[in-house]
Amino acid sequence: MKVLIGCEYSGVTRDAFAKLGHDAWSCDLEESDRPGNHYQGDIRDILDDGWDLAIFHPPCTHLCVAGIHRNNRGRGWHETNKAIHFVALLMNANIPRICIENPVSIISTIIRPSDQRINPWQFGHGEKKRTCLWLKDLPLLRPTLISVHRHERILNMPPGKNRAKLRSRTYQGIADAMAAQWSNLK
Repeated sequence: MKVLIGCEYSGVTRDAFAKLGHDAWSCDLEESDRPGNHYQGDIRDILDDGWDLAIFHPPCTHLCVAGIHRNNRGRGWHETNKAIHFVALLMNANIPRICIENPVSIISTIIRPSDQRINPWQFGHGEKKRTCLWLKDLPLLRPTLISVHRHERILNMPPGKNRAKLRSRTYQGIADAMAAQWSNLK
């Protein structure tokens, strides 16, 4: 299966699919953190390259509820409107199966409600970080390993130059669940 992981610099989700033998590619404006199939550039350049499945992680800065309140003070909604149009482009891509992943955001208000909300603690990680999934022709993601110890490490992360990157990184358990559960759909 030909899999595109959009807006992913870390390679975590890409590598989970590649481990199962898929032709998996990540794409981001930034260089990938680890070796593997990675297109550094605009996702729009490769959207029509015959993908079977795409998982998109659009930047949440101007989409998530917290970011909107913080970033739109006095600046209007120009960046938020651009972000919403970008998400709509990804959702409507000519790819049979699509997942859009983002925190609780205005995507649910402006485009459509999410199909599912997940947390890392459902996939073997103790963190609480409610994440929404908008799905096209994909089943809901089934939890794989419930963690009883739950904390808000991501929410309480101190400021720093890599804070945004660390907060946006996909948890390995979630990436593995996506790869295992969405790899062999008919």
